[in-house]
Amino acid sequence: MILISTLVNGVLLGGFYALLGLGLSLTFGIMRTVNLAHGDLVVLASFLALAIADYIGLSPIASSLLLVPFMFALGYALQSVVLNRRLKDGMMPAVIITFGLAFVIQNGLLITFSADRAVLRQGAIETAGITLMPGLTIGLLPVVTFAVVLLLLGGLHLLFTRTLIGRAFRATSDDTQIAALMGIDPKHIYALAMGLACSIIAVTGILTGMRSNFSAFDGPIRLIFAFEVIIIGGMGSLYGVLAGGIILGLAQTIGGAINPTWFQLAGHVATLAVLMVRPSGLFPATIDRN
Repeated sequence: MILISTLVNGVLLGGFYALLGLGLSLTFGIMRTVNLAHGDLVVLASFLALAIADYIGLSPIASSLLLVPFMFALGYALQSVVLNRRLKDGMMPAVIITFGLAFVIQNGLLITFSADRAVLRQGAIETAGITLMPGLTIGLLPVVTFAVVLLLLGGLHLLFTRTLIGRAFRATSDDTQIAALMGIDPKHIYALAMGLACSIIAVTGILTGMRSNFSAFDGPIRLIFAFEVIIIGGMGSLYGVLAGGIILGLAQTIGGAINPTWFQLAGHVATLAVLMVRPSGLFPATIDRN
């Protein structure tokens, strides 16, 4: 029973990590841009959901109605006003800009919300559980998180394979110049991609804030786990994100079951092992650009 419980909880934890890495994978897959502010944007979304709950009275889940479009607009503006100006200089300027943005967000959150840790309260769902069999009960919130990841992956799959804008995303990702010759505006596509990634970050921030407490300086640790997910799963691969998250979650729960102090270490070791064997990840989906 302990083994089954460990595996089930590892898979559910993997769903949370997949959600954390999904926005980062989307950004890299389309723009080849490493967004170092990804973790801090997740924390920003958590604090914004908290502010909406405190000042407007909406629950964290209901706050997504306001937060998702706001984060989309923020991501679109960030890409179109700031990052697109440095596209001709390669990937490094965007990396440096997002690195600076991470510090701006951290200090902005510190000034606005103080250094105290906060949590998004959602009532009974926080402690509700589902009994799968005698002796095995799983939390409802991890199940909801896993279901949200599957819905987002299914929605993105339909977007990329069944819509014109999805084909424009893929064409721009494969070859920017040819996409431009076909009448696609790469800068607009990049801005839409960043907006979409930030919309996913909004959902991630809400569920992360409901799952555990958070502070203004939690962004870097969120970024590390997101990186580990896409390193394991493969850069730019949406379904690789799910596989990477599950592998990371299983490694942590199995390591924690053997020795509680090995919980995070086991995840880092699994990431390092995949990196040594397959540097591009298990399911890479990006095409290298010269």
